[in-house]
Amino acid sequence: MLAGKRILLIVGGGIAAFKSLDLIRRLRERGATVTPVLTKASEEFVTPLSTSALAGQKVYRDLFDLTDEAEMGHIELSRAANLVVVAPATADLMAKMTAGLANDLASTLLMATDKRVLIAPAMNVRMWEHPATQRNLATLQGDGILTVGPDVGDMACGEHGPGRMSEPLAIVDAVEAALADGPLKGKHVLVTSGPTHEPIDPVRYIANRSSGAQGTAIARSLAALGADVTFITGPADVSPPSGVKVVKVQTAREMKDAVDAALPADAAVFAAAVADWRVENASGSKMKKDGSGKAPALEFAENPDILAGVSQLKKGRPKLVVGFAAETDDVEANATAKRKRKGCDWIVANDVSPETGIMGGSENAVSVISDQGTEVWPRLSKDQVAAKLAKRIAGALA
Repeated sequence: MLAGKRILLIVGGGIAAFKSLDLIRRLRERGATVTPVLTKASEEFVTPLSTSALAGQKVYRDLFDLTDEAEMGHIELSRAANLVVVAPATADLMAKMTAGLANDLASTLLMATDKRVLIAPAMNVRMWEHPATQRNLATLQGDGILTVGPDVGDMACGEHGPGRMSEPLAIVDAVEAALADGPLKGKHVLVTSGPTHEPIDPVRYIANRSSGAQGTAIARSLAALGADVTFITGPADVSPPSGVKVVKVQTAREMKDAVDAALPADAAVFAAAVADWRVENASGSKMKKDGSGKAPALEFAENPDILAGVSQLKKGRPKLVVGFAAETDDVEANATAKRKRKGCDWIVANDVSPETGIMGGSENAVSVISDQGTEVWPRLSKDQVAAKLAKRIAGALA
């Protein structure tokens, strides 16, 4: 799938840099040409000789190398690739990218490139969780930078948690998704996924049993067909897919704001299980029992209807709007009524009664309801449902 593709690989300075050598090998196995760029710090962990030997290419290291500037120049180097990959992307590199610094070859290439950029963050768990890093991550994702990982696991420093660089094969999958040439290439598709959490107080919230697995699978399948996917997810049980723009939210109102910000789009798939109601009088402090035996009075307000809002847009409406209907009884009738009420093009309906094991499970049984009628699909894995739906979406956008 990567045959003929050119990858500019920037290796940041961190213990995870040793994985970049295996990443080069894996990319070349799939036919890619890899041009490595080493930061000064990365040379403490991998050598230019080993990197060049595995890549079969010259290694670039110095912004002020006159020979390199005469032969190619950092501008051409930054634009000759199909994709720029930063692995590992250290906290320092992410901060430089956010601030727009360009004081070495790696940061200058990142500023000068006109190609998509995929980063694989890797750092100590405390550095990853630091507010500055999370702010930088949000800014980069908002700028369209793709991310893969980090994973949760043991660190070289002896700590455990999120911050491990994704394994090379996972990064390769993200590269393939980012470079996918398929029927959806050039199309922007918005996908919502997961539940929303509506706070009652700082430690309690209203939620549902959605795992986010189906929405995640749909986003992954759309990206595999070449779509530029914006993936807006509530606090799901599953990790977001690689090779897509990820926007994390908590509440329904946050999800609506994120959807509005992501438009325009060619298609929108609303797979999220959005809470219909929120607590209007949520407490700023933890609610406690007072011994009276009376529960606190919660006042509810209706959440914004994201699906209806986008479906009924007068200007900038996606060509295709797909909603989901999770029902426990009269599935087809309720879903058909929902489609008419919301104004969307398709409704993907399923029975989420507890005995089906679908909500939170690995399989799904859906019916796709449209102007053409109802198409009943057999029970499939959620990945298979996603692939079939993505193919159907590609046909509708052709």
